Amino acid sequence: SLNSVLLYIVPLHSLYSQELAEFEKLLDQVKISEGALKTDGFGENPFFHCLVAEVPSELSNPLGSTVVGYGLYYFTYSTWTGRNVYLEDIYVMPKYRGQGIGSKLIKKVAEVALENGCSQFRLAVLDWNQSAMDFYKARGAKDLTLAEGWRFFRFDTEAMRELVKK
Repeated sequence: SLNSVLLYIVPLHSLYSQELAEFEKLLDQVKISEGALKTDGFGENPFFHCLVAEVPSELSNPLGSTVVGYGLYYFTYSTWTGRNVYLEDIYVMPKYRGQGIGSKLIKKVAEVALENGCSQFRLAVLDWNQSAMDFYKARGAKDLTLAEGWRFFRFDTEAMRELVKK
């Protein structure tokens, strides 16, 4: 089942984000603490929302948890199209892949988006992750890099500090 209960994901996110970062070859970029996740997800104005995928207790993962995946998302805004949802992370433990869990997670994010009046559901995929690109395209996603030429940029903390000084 899928639940939007952050209580499940916070203690497990450290492990799962490590696994996801390792898969994406970006392990050195994991910097967040469990405390920050609690504050940012449970605070008065949550910065993110999270769906968790659970299996029955008899199918629990090697850690004894029934949570085997998650989808972490937040709302954004487009001056052209209005409300949007952005799926920051989607993760399913390797042992549980190929069972439709990822499909259920993105379907639920789409439902949340529609229920909240969003016109778009956005996400980013690493350029080498062809299986993920194929997965999203098969479900109707458009590759904006090819279709519209968009490129994503990021200002890291140090770059922001330098920018503010100028």
